[in-house]
Amino acid sequence: MNIGDVADLSGLPAKTIRYYEDIGLVEPLRSANGYRSFRQSDVHKLAFLGRARALGFTIEDCPSLLKLYADTDRASAEVKQIAEEHLDRIDRKIAELTEMRATLSHLVDACAGDHRPNCPILADLAMEEDKTRTARAAD
Repeated sequence: MNIGDVADLSGLPAKTIRYYEDIGLVEPLRSANGYRSFRQSDVHKLAFLGRARALGFTIEDCPSLLKLYADTDRASAEVKQIAEEHLDRIDRKIAELTEMRATLSHLVDACAGDHRPNCPILADLAMEEDKTRTARAAD
């Protein structure tokens, strides 16, 4: 199969497939003229990678997941550990986003949004910029 066919079957863009090849996640065959020739097993790997990435697993997680997927003697505990670590990252990100949302919501509520130039949103952004400058100066 050529890369266009594999892109259609796996649901991944050709550019992503080429990237996954560049970093060694898939290794299609090469014909004498240098064209990629994908096997059905490559399509399965790429669909697997697409689903893993859609769930937010990192590129760094993917080689381990692929290795475990291919190993029929694997211990599910290894897979669970990778998934639990990812779930912890998701939980931390949700907490960060929740905090961001609360702060921004407070600032939006505090802003009159009228013709006056006074804006608590800009004042808060400037305050953060001042903190950054102060921290850099201290280093």
